[in-house]
Amino acid sequence: MEPCLEIRCLSAVLPNERRVLRSVSLAVQPGEVRALVGESGAGKTMIGKAVLGVLPKSVRIVEGEMLIEGEDLGRLDAKARRTLIGARTALIPQDPLTALNPSRRIGPQMTDRLVRILGWSGEKADKRIRQLLDEVQIREPERVLKCYPHELSGGMRQRVLIAAAFAAEPRLIVADEPTTALDVTVQKQILRLIAQLQRDHGTAILFVTHDLGVVAKISQKVSVLYAGKVVEEAQTADLFASPQHPYTRALIAATPRYTDPYASLKPVDETVLAGLADEIAAADRAWRPSHG
Repeated sequence: MEPCLEIRCLSAVLPNERRVLRSVSLAVQPGEVRALVGESGAGKTMIGKAVLGVLPKSVRIVEGEMLIEGEDLGRLDAKARRTLIGARTALIPQDPLTALNPSRRIGPQMTDRLVRILGWSGEKADKRIRQLLDEVQIREPERVLKCYPHELSGGMRQRVLIAAAFAAEPRLIVADEPTTALDVTVQKQILRLIAQLQRDHGTAILFVTHDLGVVAKISQKVSVLYAGKVVEEAQTADLFASPQHPYTRALIAATPRYTDPYASLKPVDETVLAGLADEIAAADRAWRPSHG
């Protein structure tokens, strides 16, 4: 079966030629949830932005390929690339308050993509949005559609963005830490909701997170990143049962246990970080001679 998303040896650099993505390779199969996990600055969000074509102008892709259902984004002109990404992918962003336009009502913001990018009629888009609001368990959808973002709670705003992401039945959704800005109780509800919609719609999800607890609950496969490099990937169950890389073992050991709330936190050991620094440096030395 052809992957919904395939990334092959993707490298990206800053203006000073420092690599921020280091030969990243991964695949997301149709209907699969693939987690990208690592600490802040590991490159998780950068990979998601690369897939969606919204990398900062200061970041330049210098090698590698990204394919959506077999179509190489690098071989398309800008217009064709935007059309493909707009039709087959969607984003659930990290902070729903900043993702929504504060000066516009919820309804038009949800239907814009369906009407302007996908060419749906206004009537068809309105019907689809109301259907999705019901699926994400929002009461009084007519009232919500007339609200401004600040009039909704954080959990409701995130539900609105989840509904908008699933509305056009994309093949792939990039979920960029979609529960980070929410309190613990709402986080649990939102994760359950995303998992249910993913199963119902059969959508592939690239799920960006720093939380291994979230990884265990929602994903089938995991890629562990450090400094823009995939240091380990595995089936989720296998990763937790038998992590192979020292950094993965250290991350799992550092995860707080709800069953032992008074236990001391275990930061990643300095020797593990030193070993990673050597691994990254060696990879960069091996890469630079072929960098054109």
